[in-house]
Amino acid sequence: MANPKKIIRDGLWDDNPIFRQVIGICSALAVTNLMANSLIMGLGLMFVTAFSELTISLIRKFTPKHIRMMIQVLIISVYVIILDIFLKAYYPEMSKALGPYVGLIITNCIIMGRCEAFAQHNPPLASFLDGLASGAGYTFVLLLVAFFRELLGFGTLFGYEILGDWWTNWTIMIMPPGAFFILATIIWIARTVA
Repeated sequence: MANPKKIIRDGLWDDNPIFRQVIGICSALAVTNLMANSLIMGLGLMFVTAFSELTISLIRKFTPKHIRMMIQVLIISVYVIILDIFLKAYYPEMSKALGPYVGLIITNCIIMGRCEAFAQHNPPLASFLDGLASGAGYTFVLLLVAFFRELLGFGTLFGYEILGDWWTNWTIMIMPPGAFFILATIIWIARTVA
């Protein structure tokens, strides 16, 4: 089994899907206007990635190479549907706020990439840990982007007013260009630090 510390460090920082690979940025731009949206999306992606990698690792020796990508998409779809049903049943407002983005997790290249690059070649527990670490790294970036967007755009964090009446909301921060600006700045800083 691969070194658990290395798996976690890679997922969170060294091989972070957004900082290093610059994949999965569409959803990172779409759902980061509010911290709550970002947290739920990140936790959902973490769940789907971890369990998809676990399942794919368990069946990797029995999956014919010529159909493995279709099998991976099918497995990912099952976990996304479970997540979507869970959100609709227990968090209907959040499900409505995230809209089609939950369903688009199926095509998220972070999950496909981790399943193909890691789960196909590693044991189940290491694959599950890799899914958790990659999902946590993705969630960290979502929350970081959302922190600045929500604070500067609405003057709130998780819906609680932080900046008072003196604050003039920066409308650009709640629009897609604000997300591009914040994400680009964060990636630039992360790559400079490393």
